[in-house]
Amino acid sequence: MHDQAELLRQRLESVTKPAKVCAVVSGKGGVGKSNLTINLALSLIKNGSKVLIMDLDIGMANLDILLGVHSRYNIVDLVEQRLPILELIESGPGHVDYLAGGNGLNKLFELSSPQFGHFCKQMEVVQDRYDHIFLDMGAGASKDSLQFIAAADEVMLVTTPEPTAITDAYAMLKYIQQQGPSTDVSLIVNRVESKREGDDIGNRIVQAARHFLQKEVRFLGMLPEDRTVFKAVKEQKPYRLYAPSSNVAKSVQKLADTYRGGSIENHKTEGFVQRLTRYFTRKQGAT
Repeated sequence: MHDQAELLRQRLESVTKPAKVCAVVSGKGGVGKSNLTINLALSLIKNGSKVLIMDLDIGMANLDILLGVHSRYNIVDLVEQRLPILELIESGPGHVDYLAGGNGLNKLFELSSPQFGHFCKQMEVVQDRYDHIFLDMGAGASKDSLQFIAAADEVMLVTTPEPTAITDAYAMLKYIQQQGPSTDVSLIVNRVESKREGDDIGNRIVQAARHFLQKEVRFLGMLPEDRTVFKAVKEQKPYRLYAPSSNVAKSVQKLADTYRGGSIENHKTEGFVQRLTRYFTRKQGAT
């Protein structure tokens, strides 16, 4: 464990500014959110970025399964045993670093003050060592998980062309707007049959958010419906590595290039930990 932590420290020494924390969310399950997160991270790594994924999906913590790895540690170990995060982070295929969710993940949203203090300290550690940190959140939103979402530097909302997914994505936008009106949101439409379909859905959601919520949403892009994804999941291997020449792999690389090159400028005066602390303090004061 010590050797792995030392290797991580050596590999991450070159990061010069705090990582951008991005919460990846969806209105409903089954839209491919976790799979997208992994393959987007792998594409950013190919571009030279250092990326960490943290699995915060309470109901369906399956990041390690999609990666085809067995995790020795998870985020519950981090908060319950107050262990150093660099000793718990593991490296998966394609050099993507991750922290698995594990059982009892709901305890992350029910932290005592000492546990919360430790979590924040460890987040500051990794923010100084990565370029991007993705929080793979559960589908939908609870009052507690929304605190993590609103505290993020940016939210990435994933939907599909299914009417229920579109409706739930808009509902998610409303929750985000209520909890954190200044939260920057980017939209990705997954599993589209054509560019025209993706553009139509993306623009409809963006316009609805602008008109009814007075919320500006950036339409980041789309990914095509591709049988490669199904085959890669069966093999427990990210499609970015399983079939790098496939349409979906090329599309996620293009998405990563757009995300990295035209990323929303961080105009916030507080960092992720500061915002999360404010939400936590407010919650403690209300109980």
